[in-house]
Amino acid sequence: MVSKQVAALDELQDAVPYRVEVDGVPVCLVRFGDTVKAVHDTCSHQEWSLADGGTIYDNEVECSLHGSSFDLDDGRPSSLPAIKPIPTFAVELDGDAVLLDVANPTNDAPFPDH
Repeated sequence: MVSKQVAALDELQDAVPYRVEVDGVPVCLVRFGDTVKAVHDTCSHQEWSLADGGTIYDNEVECSLHGSSFDLDDGRPSSLPAIKPIPTFAVELDGDAVLLDVANPTNDAPFPDH
């Protein structure tokens, strides 16, 4: 795994989506205490950033455009209109550094082609 530092833990607020770009891939980071989760930042229903106005409910991020929600662990949508999952990524913490590798998603969801 070739992980890159994408943020510092203290830059992330709890349960607030945060957008970063890694090697041209938009990623939505969400912090829960000392844990950070990462999913592709583009809703699979329509081209829209999940971090842009997205809301966190339990372990899901809700898209602010049409309300689709995605599980932050497996990328599966739990509400319409989205029916396709989004890629998820493993996050490592090295002290305050948030590291991830977008070349190796943790699920088999296709990258949104928007």
